[in-house]
Amino acid sequence: MFTRVFLKPKEENEIKQGFPWVFDNEISHVKFDSGKDVKQTSLSEAEVEDGAVVEVFANAGGFLGTGVINRKSKITVRMIGTEHADQIMADPEKFYSDKIQSAYDLRKLHYNIKDSYRLIYGESDFIPGLIVERYVDINKNVYLVMQFSTLSCEVFRKEIVKALRKIVKPYGIYEKSDAPSREKEGLTLRSCWEGEVRDEVITIRENDVLIEVDLKNGQKTGYFLDQKDNRKYVGNLSQGKRVLDTFTHTGAFGLNCVNGGAKEVISVDISPEAVELVNKNIELNNAGKKMKAVCADVFDLLKEYEQKGEKFDLIILDPPAFTKTAKNIEKAYGGYKEINLRAMRLLNPNGILVTCSCSYFFDSEHFYGMVMKAAEDSKKRVQVLAKFGAGPDHPVLLGYPKSEYLKCAVCRVV
Repeated sequence: MFTRVFLKPKEENEIKQGFPWVFDNEISHVKFDSGKDVKQTSLSEAEVEDGAVVEVFANAGGFLGTGVINRKSKITVRMIGTEHADQIMADPEKFYSDKIQSAYDLRKLHYNIKDSYRLIYGESDFIPGLIVERYVDINKNVYLVMQFSTLSCEVFRKEIVKALRKIVKPYGIYEKSDAPSREKEGLTLRSCWEGEVRDEVITIRENDVLIEVDLKNGQKTGYFLDQKDNRKYVGNLSQGKRVLDTFTHTGAFGLNCVNGGAKEVISVDISPEAVELVNKNIELNNAGKKMKAVCADVFDLLKEYEQKGEKFDLIILDPPAFTKTAKNIEKAYGGYKEINLRAMRLLNPNGILVTCSCSYFFDSEHFYGMVMKAAEDSKKRVQVLAKFGAGPDHPVLLGYPKSEYLKCAVCRVV
């Protein structure tokens, strides 16, 4: 018999709507088989190991689904399925193979075999804590970068890796399970090749632009694939324009603009390592006549450009998350507003502002309210031409709002 976790009254409502987490303060009691009889006890006294598969029930007794328990984490149970535990554990290899095949089939609706994309998006693909990127290099070799960030997927690591090899047939798999959040789950950090050792630095093609990706040392899982479609859209707007691409990271937005016919692109990042990578990507694309990389603090550079009277036709603001917690929203608001206000002042009449936020906590209401206040303070009027999120390889799971994090607004400043 599998351990049964019972929630407090009414705590099942979000789970029924699709929310995949159970927090420690939502649990009423636990029932488990002691070997002689079924015992009921509190969570702290339950004789169940972290990493065990458990069944979750409403307080009144209705079955909600199956999850993996971890009392080291405030997210005590992560839901892995709506089936009963005995159905899942009868053949866990098939259970995860079916999930991965389903995710792979979904991506094939939108992308071809030469495309790089996110193959598994954690909870949104019903495998909490697992991220898998699929990269295709210019030699058509398929690489996977996988990240196990929770115990709920770590305990099924063997089954997941086997399914990935069987379904995707990758040339190489790099595991980048080195996020600090693993330590909160009681897990050690790990970053290494799974099996065959391949080149750590590869070149992929995105929207007919060549991008160098460092699988080992690149940020997070190597490269930010979520803006791929947005970069293509912005590139198509850049014909004949002078472009300022800020917080550039790899130069991908700027290179898409060069590809779209921009007359000049300045790509800015504060990191010398990032600027070095941008210069490599400029060289890869023979874009040196139109594009240059600048190492500078974007906040300082926007002020400097304003003082000098610099003007641009298109400005891209794609900063890192200014807040990763709800507590720092007001501080983040100030940072977002400052760069947007200054960018609006630097635009020529009817210029295009592409402004983004990748912070879930800085939600759409805060984001578009901030853009409106920046327009007011800069004495500009703004038309929002398009609103985008992440691409279809980052599906939004209803009932799990954290899966919808990216805001990308294309605006005309008049």
